[in-house]
Amino acid sequence: MPSFDIVSQVNEVELRNAVEQANKEIHNRFDFKGSDARIEQAEHVLTLYADDEFKLNQVHDVLIARLAKRGVDVRALDRGDSEKIGGDKVKQSLTVRTGVDQDLARKVVKSLKESRLKVQASVQGDMVRITGPKRDTLQEAIQLVRKLVTDFPLQFINFRD
Repeated sequence: MPSFDIVSQVNEVELRNAVEQANKEIHNRFDFKGSDARIEQAEHVLTLYADDEFKLNQVHDVLIARLAKRGVDVRALDRGDSEKIGGDKVKQSLTVRTGVDQDLARKVVKSLKESRLKVQASVQGDMVRITGPKRDTLQEAIQLVRKLVTDFPLQFINFRD
């Protein structure tokens, strides 16, 4: 029976390369000379540091530009609140969201059932598996999910006949 999986993944290598390129650009830019602006990367968390809110927003813009150039979907980033650290310095954390969360998975399954397509959807951990009798109905299901979910990056993988 034909099937495919709906997942949300970020290419870790491209993410790391984008962070390194952004740090290099920040280090070389004239408007950041003498400031403590940088980006640090941990497991699924990016931390932006800057001297003030304006520079923090500039660091964020540089990072977003580098991520877009490297092909990393910026919708996977969840921007947290900025917080003050010692003196005038500020930091902000960006969480890299991976995997389809349970609420979104339930929403996808519910909308596929309401659409009356002859497909079965099941939540399996942090992905959704869709099975159906024909390839055409699975492609219709993909189009429906693409229209439904626009604020979160989804990939359709393991398409099997």
